[in-house]
Amino acid sequence: MQTQEPIYLSRLQHYLFCPRQFALIELEDIWTENQFTAEGQVLHQRVNQADQQKRKDVRTVWALRLSNEELGIEGVADVVEYHKQPDGAEIPYPIEYKRGKPKKHSADEVQLCAQALCLEEMHDIEVPEGALFYGEVRRRHPVVFDAALRDLTRQTILACRAIVQTKITPKAKYQAKKCRGCSLIDQCHPKDFGKSAAAWLAQQLTKD
Repeated sequence: MQTQEPIYLSRLQHYLFCPRQFALIELEDIWTENQFTAEGQVLHQRVNQADQQKRKDVRTVWALRLSNEELGIEGVADVVEYHKQPDGAEIPYPIEYKRGKPKKHSADEVQLCAQALCLEEMHDIEVPEGALFYGEVRRRHPVVFDAALRDLTRQTILACRAIVQTKITPKAKYQAKKCRGCSLIDQCHPKDFGKSAAAWLAQQLTKD
């Protein structure tokens, strides 16, 4: 099996938010904090410290390192609860912490599902469900890892892999609401690079 550079679990979310954002981070090593990313860091301060505890039939592990060699992904789970079954087996239940509230797209669900795929390979056991904990609503949002979500997660991993292998940064596509909330807007220049070469040149000549 050919060795491949692992794709980090958190990068899958970046790809689904914007493939160009993923490429800027992955290929060009560009990252800038803004209010939203800073709030996310604060939310993760507790769970980023490796630790574990056990209460009754639930063993909780924080900051658990994950990997799936077959898919070429790795990362760290915020929290994984191991629920003890009557037969003594432990079923992993990954929990990812996010700022804000549940979103209309599936980026958070894909990142969580990728964690489940790692846990399944690591423990050789099926992981049917996990949860997203949103800081704004302060409660868990259960996520079932059904066939559709698993397929989307695998397709996202393949799409990320394609960008890494070709080393081609996708062209910018300006979307006002999405781009204004992106911490890389000043490095991406979506209004400029999202235009055709002729339109961009005409704009520069007008400025001059």
